[in-house]
Amino acid sequence: MADSRSSLASVRQHALPLNGSFGDYDALLEKAANRQFILLGEASHGTHDFYNTRAEITRRMIEEQGIDAVIVEGDWPDVYRINRFVRGLDGDASARDALGAFERFPLWMWRNTVMESFVDWLQGWNADRPGEQQTGIYGMDLYSMYRSADAVVSYLNTVDPEAAQRARERYACMDHHGDPQRYGYTAAMGISESCQQQAVEQVLEMMQARTQWLQQGGLLAEDEQFYAERNAHVVQHAEAYYRGMFSTRVNTWNLRDEHMVDTLLALRRHIERQRGRPARIAVWAHNSHLGDARATEAVQRGELNVGQLVREKAAGEALLVGFTTYTGHVTAAQEWGAPADHRWVRPALEDSVEALFHQSGLNRFYLDMSQLQGDALREPLVERAIGVIYRPETERQSHYFDVDIRDQFDVVFHLNETTALEPLDLTEGWDEQEPPETWPFGI
Repeated sequence: MADSRSSLASVRQHALPLNGSFGDYDALLEKAANRQFILLGEASHGTHDFYNTRAEITRRMIEEQGIDAVIVEGDWPDVYRINRFVRGLDGDASARDALGAFERFPLWMWRNTVMESFVDWLQGWNADRPGEQQTGIYGMDLYSMYRSADAVVSYLNTVDPEAAQRARERYACMDHHGDPQRYGYTAAMGISESCQQQAVEQVLEMMQARTQWLQQGGLLAEDEQFYAERNAHVVQHAEAYYRGMFSTRVNTWNLRDEHMVDTLLALRRHIERQRGRPARIAVWAHNSHLGDARATEAVQRGELNVGQLVREKAAGEALLVGFTTYTGHVTAAQEWGAPADHRWVRPALEDSVEALFHQSGLNRFYLDMSQLQGDALREPLVERAIGVIYRPETERQSHYFDVDIRDQFDVVFHLNETTALEPLDLTEGWDEQEPPETWPFGI
């Protein structure tokens, strides 16, 4: 078992410092060049530096390596509006308008200045390229049960009005609840009918009628059919997810990550059918989804995740990239549904990966885990994860988990002090960042 001294020596020996130059990401791009899936994480949903670094890496991969698509931890119909904009297929006048489908908490997760800038750049990049050379952007989450059901019906209205009526009748089973969690509760408790069978039947009809509905031909028709089919899958999986929230026998974390991987692999197949070659996709999501769950304490709870499943299903085609920080500021709420605050991120705990990286004395660096030798970074360590809520008063319990980071990720970017993500929808008080002096003692 390594101790911190040998791990520090190994980190100092193999880390590549980041100095803000164009070449900062050369080593990563070389490692990613032959991978189909490049999974780019984040240690929080509210850190500017993670989002910005991830966007810069993705831009270079698009420009230099021909990445076909970006898929993000966002809902399928919401992100598809952005896809239409960046591919010149929608009436939105600006990148900010294209981000308008995000209407629920946490708005800042995708409605932020980094995302706006990236979407604007991607639209410009695609503008002079034919459809088969454009880079699309997609969502892989499943919270949009009702919006996806509406999208299925809207599509069918254009290709088969009778099929649209059948879809309305099936999805009416869910309509009178008005809220997916209310539906999940009443269905799980037996208060109302479960709509599982209807959701499955709709998926099957969509798949069986694909050829008939594609007779008008062309890339656009294929894309719209694929969009509708995936919305039907979202309804199917979201229905199971919301029912599972109220059952002790269902691991909803696994349902969600399995859906994300199902969407990712379906997108790969769709692109490969259209372009006649292997697809390459960048994935943007939280470290907790993209780092291999088998290398964390999640495995003890029977949890899997996207990183694990992609490694298992795609063998050596996946590159898992993690991001860490020691301190700084983050955009996060104090509780679910609360306004976005400009929070101070407490210095990482002593037994953490982040603290060890901080002790290296290297401010920002890239570390390839395959370069480490022996037991370096194999000592018991914890890692921090901040989602959309930050609770410093329960820092250890709320935000840290046991990890073997060498097996969790292939490479890691450590950014020692980071800044908060700037929302497009500024809430009152966000400009007043929380000062370090408010750090409570005894954490």
